[in-house]
Amino acid sequence: MEKLATHIVIDQNIRFGKPCIRGTRIAIVDILQWLASGMSNAEILEDYPLLKEDHILAALAFAANRESFIKIVAA
Repeated sequence: MEKLATHIVIDQNIRFGKPCIRGTRIAIVDILQWLASGMSNAEILEDYPLLKEDHILAALAFAANRESFIKIVAA
């Protein structure tokens, strides 16, 4: 996970501080939405040549890690 986390940067000057792949303006949420829409890893990598397989894995790991901190509070 630590190695994958090196691919992600949060910079207030890039995409309003959304977590992005280092050296790009591609947000983690973009990658997650592409995957959710049914795009394969190969299609994403073909459409966005700056990305590597490790970047997609880093986006998934980031989302999984973030999800582990979410708590649902009963109303």
